Amino acid sequence: MDWNQWRWRTDTEISRTVGWRVGRPAAYPLGSGVDDRDQEDQGSVTDKNLLFYGDNLDVLREQVATESVDLVYLDPPFNSNRSYNVLFANRSGDEAQAQIEAFDDTWTWSQESEAAYEDMIGGGAPARVADALEAMRHLLGDNDVLAYLVMMTPRLVELHRTLKPTGTLYLHCDPTASHYLKLLLDAIFGVDNFRNEIVWRRTNARSSQAKWPWLHDTILMYSRTNAKGRVFRLLLVAAEEAKMPHTLITGPDGSKYQTYELTGAGTRNGETGQPWRGFDPNRMGRHWANLHAYMDALDEAGLIHWPQKGGFPRRRAAEPFDPSSRKVAVGDVWTDIDRINQSAHERLGYPTQKPEELLERIIATSSNEGDVVLDPFCGCGTTVAVAQRLRRRWIGIDVTYLAVDLITKRLIDTYGPDVADSFEVRGIPRDLQGAQALFNQNPFDFERWAVSLVGGQPNEKQVGDRGVDGVIRFPLDDRKQVGRVLVSVKGGSRLGPTMIRDLIGTVDSHRAQMGVLITMENPTRGMIEAAQRSGLFVWSLIGRSYPRVQIITVPQLLAGRQPEMPQAFLPYVKARRAPVGDQGTLDL
Repeated sequence: MDWNQWRWRTDTEISRTVGWRVGRPAAYPLGSGVDDRDQEDQGSVTDKNLLFYGDNLDVLREQVATESVDLVYLDPPFNSNRSYNVLFANRSGDEAQAQIEAFDDTWTWSQESEAAYEDMIGGGAPARVADALEAMRHLLGDNDVLAYLVMMTPRLVELHRTLKPTGTLYLHCDPTASHYLKLLLDAIFGVDNFRNEIVWRRTNARSSQAKWPWLHDTILMYSRTNAKGRVFRLLLVAAEEAKMPHTLITGPDGSKYQTYELTGAGTRNGETGQPWRGFDPNRMGRHWANLHAYMDALDEAGLIHWPQKGGFPRRRAAEPFDPSSRKVAVGDVWTDIDRINQSAHERLGYPTQKPEELLERIIATSSNEGDVVLDPFCGCGTTVAVAQRLRRRWIGIDVTYLAVDLITKRLIDTYGPDVADSFEVRGIPRDLQGAQALFNQNPFDFERWAVSLVGGQPNEKQVGDRGVDGVIRFPLDDRKQVGRVLVSVKGGSRLGPTMIRDLIGTVDSHRAQMGVLITMENPTRGMIEAAQRSGLFVWSLIGRSYPRVQIITVPQLLAGRQPEMPQAFLPYVKARRAPVGDQGTLDL
């Protein structure tokens, strides 16, 4: 990703540079209502959660206030599927910088990486951070891993700034880069504020050659400071049956009973230091925890266990042991949370999607209701979806419009249409000027945005689409068959009837029911006539007819007009619906 390039923000293109800067523009907290759509309205206030489309470095610097966030979780993209040796291969520096698109988490050392590095070690980053980055370059050389670290450094500096003194950060990564990221975090947060390295076993062992199979991810936990008031709740979970206490015995009735020590550490001179029933605790440097008479009463009640091989007696519990009642503290190795598999009910088809249970544990442990949770690489939105359900306020940021659109649809599908009133999406076009800026900066994201305006699901990748940029699905009939409307987007000014004829041919070849062409400019008369000759589609479910192929412009969509078509399904795979009464409404 070229994070030095000119980035458009809503209606305006704004130039940004990489690196921590003294005298950065003022940042504003969640609830300030500040948006560069309207710089004259900076005093307005909103209590809504915020979802940003854009470079998270820009958003953090411009939109998130210092010490305003309680909890940060980030799962930054890293191409862990590539060869380890390839990641560490030296680069010439003259290659074109790879663009980050959805699901393509590749970093390449380039001239932009070099410029960003020079900016940070030249005063753009705190001294300890610059020293750490310089040392890593000496160690690693100029390769993709260093490019990744150069990208991450200013973002981690900004995240540290946004955290409250009582705040906590969780960084999710894999063993390829976790040790380098930990060094950066030590430099930014201070070694005294490192809290945990959590190991999450995410899969079962698979065969591999010449090495142990990779089973786990790493989650690094840091606190902003050691200030009182930092939220952390020790989590208790049911113990594994295979790891029951070794102190269990089988009682006279065949049931299992828990047993406990009758002695305590250290010797005593009184009665508790004297032998009882032939057992002298002084031999082990211990003493009886109770007087002899009390232990006699326990024995009469059958609550003393006498080991058959002559070991020291132990107190026996009065009630049988219930394995389901035993709770143990969760440590820094998490083996009880499964990954998102092919049949998971919350699966959205996003390759880097993490299970909701993982985020539930982190958010519930390290934040309170009403706290602000921030995810700067929010992807398919698991963090914000869980934060909504757990009644936290949230800020999500992603650089691809596909992710922003998916998150919006996921929240609506999970919590119902009213949830749209609880959050605001920023950074998307709101007029023709903003749409043109998006097209100039990223034509593929422009296509995704335009497809989402008609309720369609955009393509994940811009390869082999044959003119189809998205699809709208709807119930075809009462036999639960699904119909399709193919969507094609043209942002340029060169328009003609050939585009309509091509779309008609694509609808025919894909055996779809309808087609919609979205254009930035007004269509030509020839295009309108070609669309009118495409015929009608009759929706048998209600017996209504619709134009088989139709044209709609971006200005018309921005004005609220929609193409004529059947009622569509919500795009993407459905996420889990929240229980009634647990919609995550926040008291803001």
